[in-house]
Amino acid sequence: MTGITVIKCGGHAAVDPAAICADVAELYREGRRVVLAHGGSAEIEHLAGRLGVPLRRLVSPDGVSARYTDAATLEVVTMALTAGVKPRLSTALAGHGVPSVGLTGLDGVLRARRKPVHRAIVDGRQILVRDDHSGRVTSVDGELLTGLLDAGRVPVVSPPALAEDGAPVNADADRAAAAVAAALEAATLLLLTGAPGVLADAADERSVLPVYRVPATGAPADVSGGMRLKLVAAREALRAGVPRVLVADGRRPRPVLAALSGEATRIVLSEEKD
Repeated sequence: MTGITVIKCGGHAAVDPAAICADVAELYREGRRVVLAHGGSAEIEHLAGRLGVPLRRLVSPDGVSARYTDAATLEVVTMALTAGVKPRLSTALAGHGVPSVGLTGLDGVLRARRKPVHRAIVDGRQILVRDDHSGRVTSVDGELLTGLLDAGRVPVVSPPALAEDGAPVNADADRAAAAVAAALEAATLLLLTGAPGVLADAADERSVLPVYRVPATGAPADVSGGMRLKLVAAREALRAGVPRVLVADGRRPRPVLAALSGEATRIVLSEEKD
């Protein structure tokens, strides 16, 4: 199954899905095997606003921020990803002549372990949150995805995932993409985001690092915001054997082709040598 590229289309509002799909189509015409993973934070926020569902974030003791997913938010997440983002991506691919198949974990492709409790920091105190419908992807149906790739299709994959109790749970889309890349023994995992890569200075987009060494444990302390969780996902993919993990700009023209040509931050494990 070598040679597969897993591309994560970030949910940041500035990320350009049309440009990403155009590049996926070019790779497809070249005979490359591609899986398109996605989240949809901007779509989730937009839909939640329309429906009057308040959104909250939980910050863990090590500083990682994640979406708080109560029952109402889980419904919003499911609708936004399955009825909003995914159809648009599939339609864009079809416009380029690329056949795709849209899947979520609820189709059985992503299995997760529900988090029974979530530790969070609120007003400087650590609390336990027990009504958070989220989980971590523990297995991927690689056989299903491989079958689709063999049939000449581009799988378009996203959360929610299916928990061990048979109910849906939200899962971080970057970590889900990492799990997909690991299950498929992908050659490359590309995480496209609303930044030009990992920055040495978060206030200066010119400070893109060509290589970032992700620490062996914990959340990276030298980055902030959503980039922390992306780097945790990158570490998980690397540890699972994915040889190349890139973080790159999803806002620019030709975002995929530029990243694969070197305009990206390559993530390596801290213990790796140059």
